[in-house]
Amino acid sequence: MRVALGLGLSGSNAIGIAVVIVLTLVVVPMPEVQRDQFRQIENFVIGAVFVVLVGTVGTLHAWKILHPVVEMLRPDSHPTEDDQRSVLSAPRRIFVFQAMLWCVGSVVFLFVNVRYSWDLGFALFQIVLLAGWATSCFTYLLAERALRPVARKVLSEGIPNRRFVPSVRDRAMFAWALGTGAAVLGIVLVGVAVLRDPQQATARDLAVTVIVLGAVTLGAGWLSSFTAAQASSEPIGTLREALAQVEAGNLDQRLSIYDGTEIGLLQAGFNEMVTGLREREELRDLFGRHVGADVARAALENGVELGGEAREIAVLFVDIIGSTSLAEDRPPDEVVTVLNHFFDVVIDVVHEHEGWINKFEGDAALAIWGAPMEIEDMHTRALAAARTLGRRLAEEVPDIKAGIGVSAGTAVAGNVGTQERYEYTVIGDPVNEAARLTNHAKQVEGRVVANEDLVDRATDDEGRRWTELEPITVRGRSAPTRLAAPCPDAG
Repeated sequence: MRVALGLGLSGSNAIGIAVVIVLTLVVVPMPEVQRDQFRQIENFVIGAVFVVLVGTVGTLHAWKILHPVVEMLRPDSHPTEDDQRSVLSAPRRIFVFQAMLWCVGSVVFLFVNVRYSWDLGFALFQIVLLAGWATSCFTYLLAERALRPVARKVLSEGIPNRRFVPSVRDRAMFAWALGTGAAVLGIVLVGVAVLRDPQQATARDLAVTVIVLGAVTLGAGWLSSFTAAQASSEPIGTLREALAQVEAGNLDQRLSIYDGTEIGLLQAGFNEMVTGLREREELRDLFGRHVGADVARAALENGVELGGEAREIAVLFVDIIGSTSLAEDRPPDEVVTVLNHFFDVVIDVVHEHEGWINKFEGDAALAIWGAPMEIEDMHTRALAAARTLGRRLAEEVPDIKAGIGVSAGTAVAGNVGTQERYEYTVIGDPVNEAARLTNHAKQVEGRVVANEDLVDRATDDEGRRWTELEPITVRGRSAPTRLAAPCPDAG
């Protein structure tokens, strides 16, 4: 990168001096005697020395600026905020130094040629200034392009707090100054000079001047404007495509940052935004896994308030038989594997029947229908889930025996806790009854028991799959509770 930039700086300065010579000898209208005076060997010597000196000094200065910058390309480097500002301001600093060298060169040409005539000295002063202006603008665009790898490195580490970076406006203005401003100003100065002394230029001289400078304006103006526009449009186009992917739900997007202007900051900001969205989506997914998708969605849409409301719900409680002996007879990792398989079946069945798992309690799980969202035919769905769960647990997890109890009724559902820590839960008689029925189900064939009231409120098709059992008086109640269990051939 340093070699390429050094060659570019030396070459651009050599071209700049060549432009000065061509403009003076061919393009700019002036008396022939002044052209003869310019042809003195000292001007060409000064031009050659200027090319060598400015190219060498400018390159060394650029290398000095780039030395700490290139160090940032090492894999183990971690640029600081000052390093970031140093990288992003490097093109501007190189431009300023080049412009200063050309200003010194214009003054040298002025004093060398003013002894021939003030007109020649002042004309060369203006020509060298205009050529230096265009050359310095070109070095800015060249340095900005060459520093893209380092800008990619430092901006990938984060965005500096003090956004001391070149702007798109600067890039556009440098492109205009390089391709249009210098040539147009040259035409203006030629016009002023001819108006001041009409005898120094013929119609042919003016025609040549206008044609050459006009062609330069068209060609260089188009090229520099196209280059600057492309440098801005490419990253913007990439950003637009990445945004479309994010809108479609693909959050695995990350832009390669290579622009040192505000567009680079926009690219870095996009990457940070996508990272935040991805983390938020992961948290929302994790939140949904902990509290249930419906609870998570309601919390995100409506906010969270402590307190509850009375809801008509259906409850399924499942509890493992002999969990203590299970933990004693097997190593911990095997216990966890078996429990995960058990709960995987529970979750799959409950979700299949549009319920949600309110909580896990070690070796038990509580599933809810009707809160926080109302569920149509919740009694039917809860009973169907209990039947299916009893069958699948017997088939898929034969190592574990579990009792399943189902109840329904009015309960309080809401957020319980404090603003710092809370959970969505249901509290009430149907929850207590389902837990009591689970203990009774452990002694019943099929190990699934439901309150007969659910069967009465379920659809006829589901009701025919259940048979009534002997009533029992559950703990905490004085009146007996009517019970039902799945028919042996219910499936």
